[in-house]
Amino acid sequence: MDKQPKFILTINVGSSSLKFGLYNYETLEARYIGTVEIGGTGNDAFTVKNAAGAVVFQKRGLYNNTVVAFDELLQWLEKNNLVEFIVAAGHRVVQGGPEGKHPALLTDYMLHNLGKLVYLAPNHLPAELEVINIFRDTFPEIPQIACFDNSFHLHMPDCAKYYALPEKYKNMGLQRYGFHGLSYEYIIQKLAGKTAALGRKRIIIAHLGNGASMAAIKNNIGVDTTMGMSPMGGLVMGTRPGDLDPGVSLFLLKHEQLTADELDTLFSKESGLKAIGGFSDVRKLLNIEMHNPDARAAVELFCYQAKKMIGSLAAAIGGVDILVFTGGIGANSAVIRERICKDMDFMGIEINPKSNRNGLEFISSADSRVEVKVMQTDEEWMIASHTQNLVNN
Repeated sequence: MDKQPKFILTINVGSSSLKFGLYNYETLEARYIGTVEIGGTGNDAFTVKNAAGAVVFQKRGLYNNTVVAFDELLQWLEKNNLVEFIVAAGHRVVQGGPEGKHPALLTDYMLHNLGKLVYLAPNHLPAELEVINIFRDTFPEIPQIACFDNSFHLHMPDCAKYYALPEKYKNMGLQRYGFHGLSYEYIIQKLAGKTAALGRKRIIIAHLGNGASMAAIKNNIGVDTTMGMSPMGGLVMGTRPGDLDPGVSLFLLKHEQLTADELDTLFSKESGLKAIGGFSDVRKLLNIEMHNPDARAAVELFCYQAKKMIGSLAAAIGGVDILVFTGGIGANSAVIRERICKDMDFMGIEINPKSNRNGLEFISSADSRVEVKVMQTDEEWMIASHTQNLVNN
């Protein structure tokens, strides 16, 4: 009989979904990957796929919060007799604080300290810590590893990291942290295997999805990124506004008399593409833009801001040699990539329309001075890799 493999469970809690993966502990090959939608519609999907991408299980239900979604995952693992073979669990933790901690074992001490950082990520950390504690209470013998999403940006220079605010706020941890770090780390790792002298390349990675950001990398170090203290800043996103004049917040607080919680809900769930075009999903906006001017305006703003951010990040690192599109939109929407790259030839960015439409990895034109690539990211695999390294050591 074949030896039953040991597994690493990865858990990635998002604002509207819980993603998970089960990876072979020795080879890091995916056995199962899946998603639980957290929408509270009554028709949310819990979907499990095998390594080949085929759906092996799907269930519709009411998953209106993270706890319900995670409980569904635990039940599926137990029904399929998989829990006993899990040797470690790796979690994406969005915020590790000013020190930008590297992956680490989740101990009582670390959980206590993470609890103090909730004010820096109130829309993400509470749910992540809730899942960690449920897993810990249910399976106390299985070690859990925290993989921090802001670690990639730890070495940004002070001019990119700190706000022009009095020193006391800096000491409170108010700074630009950046996010999507696990995605950027995965892309850089894959590029390293394909690109000679990567450390000498100036790289911009555009992680474009419902949450969107970009990062500028030089000497294999994250030099700047578009998100700030929270994942609400930078580019306009599905339901988030991106960068705003501070006066906007003051106006809403003073003249609209919004509470802090109401302002948080507005900026987290009711702004961005949804506010302009009626939908947060770029695919829906593209489908209706021909006869819906609001949808067209939302898509135009998204591409305009992405183009502008590429230019500003290129200035921060003295140019660009490689531009990578990744994330749900960046890796899958040829139309969005084409519109972002249009008229960027002054920077040496030119794409081959046919290669772009056909979904090839290299979409640069023959005349492009910048290598433009399309790459799928895999945050779950990156979590599994970090978890394996820590457990082995």
